[in-house]
Amino acid sequence: MDRHATTALAAALAAAVSLGSSLSASAADAPKEKCYGIALKGQNDCAAGPGTTCAGTSKIDYQTNAWKLVPAGTCETMMTPAGHGSLKQGPAPA
Repeated sequence: MDRHATTALAAALAAAVSLGSSLSASAADAPKEKCYGIALKGQNDCAAGPGTTCAGTSKIDYQTNAWKLVPAGTCETMMTPAGHGSLKQGPAPA
């Protein structure tokens, strides 16, 4: 590969990395909401109820008192085998 092609390739890669970084930063800055009842066992962000320390402590899939952060406006459209996500905390599992 000649010097000009190498320089062009390096510039293209740098631009792609820069674009990827700005996209992920903007996605991280987007408004989020707590969505209850969508997390899989051990994958909640927080609020898993009494006797838990918080993130990663849900005991069952789709536990209604455990939440995950999701893009604002998407929670109640998410479907799980247990139903839609909820913006309100549900009861602890029995």
